[in-house]
Amino acid sequence: MSVVVITGATAGVGKATALRFAEAGYHVGIIARDDPSLETARAEIERFGVKCHTVNADVTDASAIMAAANAFEAQLGAIDVWINNAMCGVLAPFRAMSDEEFRRVTDVTYLGYVNGTRAALSVMTPRDAGQIIQVGSALAYRSIPLQSAYCGAKAAIRGFTDAVRTELIHERINIQLSMVQMPGLNTPQFSWARNKFAFAMRPIGPVYEPEVAAEAIFNVTRRPVRELWVGRSTMQAIIGQFLFPGLLDRMMVKKAWEGQMTNELNVPERQDYLSGPVRGMHQVHGRFSDESRTRATAITSGVPGKVLLGSAALAGLLLVGKLIARRK
Repeated sequence: MSVVVITGATAGVGKATALRFAEAGYHVGIIARDDPSLETARAEIERFGVKCHTVNADVTDASAIMAAANAFEAQLGAIDVWINNAMCGVLAPFRAMSDEEFRRVTDVTYLGYVNGTRAALSVMTPRDAGQIIQVGSALAYRSIPLQSAYCGAKAAIRGFTDAVRTELIHERINIQLSMVQMPGLNTPQFSWARNKFAFAMRPIGPVYEPEVAAEAIFNVTRRPVRELWVGRSTMQAIIGQFLFPGLLDRMMVKKAWEGQMTNELNVPERQDYLSGPVRGMHQVHGRFSDESRTRATAITSGVPGKVLLGSAALAGLLLVGKLIARRK
């Protein structure tokens, strides 16, 4: 039976993905920081009749993640798929962020992927087989205001992944390295992330359910690709960044600042997950299911050139049309 390991797998995309792989018959290894949430996720996963092994570890601890990889192999068998997903964020202008806050987001969201990739390669390389999937974002290409640390980390993941992929190709190592760029998703992170504004956070629309992300990730294991763009908004953001980045800068000023906040005030006792885990909210979905979509189109950098160019042209025209309509 195949084995998958997922970081940040007790909520949101990570948990949805763990359940999707369990449904497909995979044994599942999950890494997170909260023991009660790990146990809850383990029970949900094992209902599919598969094994689940949990490890309480912070992805910023390279030695702990390496030890986790060895523990998963000992408990579940050889790891076939490793999915780097753990992240954290701070909603604030860059000048309002402390050095400690910026470093923490970078350590978790970027170096956590580095540590996970290193651990996965350490157990996969001797077998010359395996797949590593990086859960990315359209923000890896098109940054937005108030998320400087997170956007920087996602862009860094893309650069890091591209570099490691070329090394594997050069050394003729048969390990597939893929990145899946996601749209806005309805996960609990918007209730957990540190927020320096008075108003509650939200994803920039259109919003998709976490199961959309989980299905895209699962499909990459069936049809490995270099990179997958999920959702029309992701395609438009990435292609738009290639074609007219200055125009998108101005568009982000108008759309993405207030677009990340609701009209609701934060609750006074609000917790965030920057320094430690948040208890009691480790579900798959966030608060935006009423507007969230359950399906998304996707394109890959591996499609034939003419099809990709056609998709790019279409997405570009759609975006330009929207911009023109908004200016009228």
